[in-house]
Amino acid sequence: MPVTRQFLIILAAGGSLALLAAAFFFQALGWAPCAMCLWQRWPHAAAVVFGGAALAISGPMMPLLGGLSALTTAGIGVYHSGVERKWWAGPDSCTGGSEDLGGLGGDALLPGASEGPALVLCDSFEPFLFGLTMANYNAFASLGLAVIWAMAALKRD
Repeated sequence: MPVTRQFLIILAAGGSLALLAAAFFFQALGWAPCAMCLWQRWPHAAAVVFGGAALAISGPMMPLLGGLSALTTAGIGVYHSGVERKWWAGPDSCTGGSEDLGGLGGDALLPGASEGPALVLCDSFEPFLFGLTMANYNAFASLGLAVIWAMAALKRD
């Protein structure tokens, strides 16, 4: 069975859709996302949209945009992975490194926070499976999806 452009597009866009579904599934199970976790979801959503457009429009532009989306979320995932492992500093808005705010709890920072979902810091290291975090897995998977998008962009049916 030959691998077609359409198959590659469905595989890449479907991969982003599966990663999004998994993120929402784990959130429903109680794994609250941090801000950077949420940032990683937007490019996956864009990749799904570009996948739908790529099935309707011929040419390499939509697969290239899908690949750019996958590379964007992979980049955010790599950055988030480094922040989790304290290799570099993360954004002050979602890390616990600020001396002025470091000792405050979520309810002191956000009125009513104790009533809603837990405040999750981006630099908290939460291994998910085999010592890797969800950000690590997202980075690896998204790089793989970017390769599939590139193959779809280069494919001539």
